[in-house]
Amino acid sequence: MQSDNLFDYQQSALNQSPLADILRPKFIEEFYGQHDILSKNSVLRNAILNDKVGNSIFSGPPGVGKTTLVEIISSYTRASMIKLNAVLSGVKELRNEILLAEERWKKSKRKTILFIDEVHRFTSVQQDALLPSIENGTIIFIGATTENPTYAVNKALLSRSRVFKLSPLSEIDLQKIVEKVIKYYKNSDFNKNINITHKALDHLINFSSGDARNLINALELAVNNTSEKGDKTIEINLSTAKDSIQNKNIIYDKFGQNHYDIVSAFIKSIRGSDPDATLYWLANMIEAGENPDYIFRRLLISASEDIGLADPYAIVVVNSCYGAFEKVGFPEGYYFLSQASLFLAISPKSNSTKYIFNAIETLKSNKLPSVPDHLKYKSKTYKNPHEFLKNDLVQKYMPNNLIDHKIWYSNKSGWEKDKDY
Repeated sequence: MQSDNLFDYQQSALNQSPLADILRPKFIEEFYGQHDILSKNSVLRNAILNDKVGNSIFSGPPGVGKTTLVEIISSYTRASMIKLNAVLSGVKELRNEILLAEERWKKSKRKTILFIDEVHRFTSVQQDALLPSIENGTIIFIGATTENPTYAVNKALLSRSRVFKLSPLSEIDLQKIVEKVIKYYKNSDFNKNINITHKALDHLINFSSGDARNLINALELAVNNTSEKGDKTIEINLSTAKDSIQNKNIIYDKFGQNHYDIVSAFIKSIRGSDPDATLYWLANMIEAGENPDYIFRRLLISASEDIGLADPYAIVVVNSCYGAFEKVGFPEGYYFLSQASLFLAISPKSNSTKYIFNAIETLKSNKLPSVPDHLKYKSKTYKNPHEFLKNDLVQKYMPNNLIDHKIWYSNKSGWEKDKDY
């Protein structure tokens, strides 16, 4: 079933389109990956095949099939499919499309699916503008986002939508895409035979990081920049593959959910005393271009939160490495990031500094007392501990109503091990 939507390709323009767009599947049988949500008899698959897709949000990293799924939905639906990009569209464009959707329904009883790409870039006002039309059924809303919808989409819009999470494509799925590219060049007007060595194939798949678009773009670049042999055969070896995709596609948005996930993995690896994982996640942040100031700030927090009094010098080491980095910069500054991170990872651990929050909660949940007389400024009843032997002085320092209340507990680790009060 065909639809009059923005995804219909004009055959005459195919040769000018990127290969990833030319090969974009239109039917569910042609779609690779996302077996968790598109398996036989799955909710989403049945909804697509029966033209019953409701308000939905597709979330996942780039190149995993979010827009392609919308393309497939457009092939099975009788509804009009309208596409807006959140970067380029505002409330005015939204309201105009909603008015057109209302007119379309009145004249022909034809529903409208409104697809908003990068919906996380819509402001709260723009997202709220969708709600009345979703509520009264004027539009069926489909959004796509590379962010975690829980944080990037308004709760009101989120509660009215079914969220489908898409994952990076597996090696098997990526191999199928390579085969599809080879078949395209063989059967099209190009009539080219593409041979890819095993090492080249492994490099392309590994460095695409589960991103189908990245893989296809790299293959297209390799094919277009490799000389043909006499029989129209193109050999893609490891050297060509490396030239075509030189940097691993690290999924990392400094302001997105993946950013927080990787930073979380980094800190949790330090807390779990795993130096290998610590360096791995650190490398991920470095290669993705994370600001070193941000990394050092997180290390300073960890030095107090996770190591604390088990090694009081941890925060001194991190701060020294931070200062050294500011003087030296990259690339030698990698040493300082590594030293600070590894020092924390292999240090004894204590989180007893967290008991400051116990103290705050105690303060909030108890009647605010006055300072005991012997602790007041210029008190005449105060006894100076320096003037007594350790066991000869009995003096309380908590307020009278909390005289025996315990707030801090030693973690019995490192320097803190024998410090019990």
